[in-house]
Amino acid sequence: MHHLQKNKITLWVTMFAIAMGLLECAVVIYLRELYYKDGFQFPLRTMPAFLGKVEVWREAATILMLISTGILAGNSKLNRFAYFVYSFAIWDLFYYIFLYIFIGWPQSLSTWDILFLIPAPWIGPVWAPCLLCFIMITGSLYIIHQPDESPVKINAIHWTLMIGGACVCILSFMWDYLLLQSSTLNIWNMFSSELLFTGLQTYIP
Repeated sequence: MHHLQKNKITLWVTMFAIAMGLLECAVVIYLRELYYKDGFQFPLRTMPAFLGKVEVWREAATILMLISTGILAGNSKLNRFAYFVYSFAIWDLFYYIFLYIFIGWPQSLSTWDILFLIPAPWIGPVWAPCLLCFIMITGSLYIIHQPDESPVKINAIHWTLMIGGACVCILSFMWDYLLLQSSTLNIWNMFSSELLFTGLQTYIP
């Protein structure tokens, strides 16, 4: 693929991911107006089970949209994966940028947030996903803009290390929630009838 064409595709993927970040920001602002009129803070307030399920499906749809972007933009399996990772990182970064522009949140990079709900709630300071996003952007752009005649090759050991590292990061975000629920084994899921965040009503990171 010609270098200028790669730049054009990357630009449009970037614009799409930024727009998705704005939409994500808007949804969260609406939810905070409903549940955190005095400002978002821990401990988390419970939400109706049906609304929690809608949120899980919304997040799943977001990931599907980002995967679709990668598939449409890339011209090889690795290239498609790189575009997915890139769009994911841009989306997440601009989600926080737009939140700060519109409502002045987060107050700092050390502010704690509820990051994701699949397969269990992810909780962490804002700097953590932002740092991961910069790493993801750097690595994915390196792969995307390699010449077609000498593409990057990732062997099984590298894939194992990357997947293992990703799993460690994800588990670290879910660890507190899983630890809190381990005594009752009552982990909220799509089939739960109880309120979302019931187990986090007294939890402060």
